[in-house]
Amino acid sequence: MDFIKNLAFFSILLPMVSGPVSSVLHGKTARRLSFTAVGLSGIFSGILLWYTLYTGEPFVYKMGRFAAPYGNEIRVGCLEALVALAFCLIMFLSLLGGLKFLKRDIQEEKQNLYFIMINLLLASLLALVYTNDLFTGYVFVEINTISACGLIMARGWGRNILAATKYMIMSLLGSGLVLISLSILYGITGHLLMSNLHESIVKIMEEGTYVEPLTVAVGLFAVGIAIKSALFPFHAWLPDAYGYSTCSSSAILSGLVSKGYIFLLIKFFYRVVGTDIIRATGVDDVLFAFGIAGMIFGSISAIQQTDISRMIAFSSVAQIGYIYMGFGLGVEMGMIASVFHILAHASGKSMLFVSANGLSEVSDGSRNYRDLRGSAYRHKWAGAGFLIGSLSMVGIPLLAGFTSKVYFAEAAMNAVPVKMIITLIALAISTILNAMYFIRMCITVFTPMNEQYKVEGFKGGLTYNLSMACFIVITFVLGMLSDPIFNWISQGLSQFS
Repeated sequence: MDFIKNLAFFSILLPMVSGPVSSVLHGKTARRLSFTAVGLSGIFSGILLWYTLYTGEPFVYKMGRFAAPYGNEIRVGCLEALVALAFCLIMFLSLLGGLKFLKRDIQEEKQNLYFIMINLLLASLLALVYTNDLFTGYVFVEINTISACGLIMARGWGRNILAATKYMIMSLLGSGLVLISLSILYGITGHLLMSNLHESIVKIMEEGTYVEPLTVAVGLFAVGIAIKSALFPFHAWLPDAYGYSTCSSSAILSGLVSKGYIFLLIKFFYRVVGTDIIRATGVDDVLFAFGIAGMIFGSISAIQQTDISRMIAFSSVAQIGYIYMGFGLGVEMGMIASVFHILAHASGKSMLFVSANGLSEVSDGSRNYRDLRGSAYRHKWAGAGFLIGSLSMVGIPLLAGFTSKVYFAEAAMNAVPVKMIITLIALAISTILNAMYFIRMCITVFTPMNEQYKVEGFKGGLTYNLSMACFIVITFVLGMLSDPIFNWISQGLSQFS
């Protein structure tokens, strides 16, 4: 049984090694290696989830068996394993659904370069989930950023390069703030390991020393992660980055990249600073305000779009706002709701991007909503995926998005009265706005149209249809069988603190 404790390290190491190896392989071989690495990492994470639930306790894996500060540590609990499993599964399905488009958008001789970025991105995401050291987390934040830029500009179009440049500039700003925060924390505590940092921070608050630098460090870390995860108003880079990328890149970027940063922020709040101190600094109030603003203004921007991909991208701004609003409620139920929404949004938004590319494929490549009329009949699996994903984002019962909103409403009832009222009103307004643009697009794609945009003989293909079917199943599972997942999240957060 002790061998199982090595699996978290293997799940990071496997894609990390597969990336450089892919550089000397043919495109098809690199693709197979990447699918294998993602699949095995997912299996390892599934085994770790079973193990942590079976033992009921998290464990720490010491790299090279050297204790800090000479060595590094990985921490694995049921929450880390659950999120890692979800990341691997969604990446696998996103690659599977975008396989047909990848062969068209990227030249065969350059596909191995694409899968270098895929492997490094997966390794960085899993490292952000499992790391027990803040500086290691920062290193993999940078690897994540570089890999994401590679995925954005994979097509080589002018718009993609411009989008990657904007993403890099904003991400470097966020990374700089995170690094300054870590420098301040190291200066006042002398530690970078999360558990040791927490002990020192508690002592600082008790003695009343270095309180101001600590508050600044916490604020800089939160703002840095907010910029990198596209919280309103730091979202200007997001529509182009998501909207002009390849099918798989859009699905992975929207579903996973920002969630890796957010999960690191959750660990920072719980395992480094502590939720009581976060509330004392007032950071949660700031995140609450920007989260509410993102919920509203992200949806307003989405309504104004005529391009289906940009509409889905702006919707992500609103959904990120939900997550930060949950943080800002200042109650444990709000954090549980946010973590659940990370899973719901990651699967639902990836499905929407994959399905949108399928609908565009049968509409002569157009992404304008007028040209997409009747596309759901020409590509039934894409139409079904877009319908289910849209209804989930709106919050229709039995689907993942509805369960998320119920959890947020329940969390609001446990918050202070002012936040409760604001949250319930914002949830109602945001749901109406979600319905305005998602239902409009669903009506459009299911409205019969003349044959002008019909592509004869199009078939989605086994990989695409299988990906879409799995995404739909995940959305229903999160909506209808949420109780065990809720319990695992609650147990994992309690183990954090």
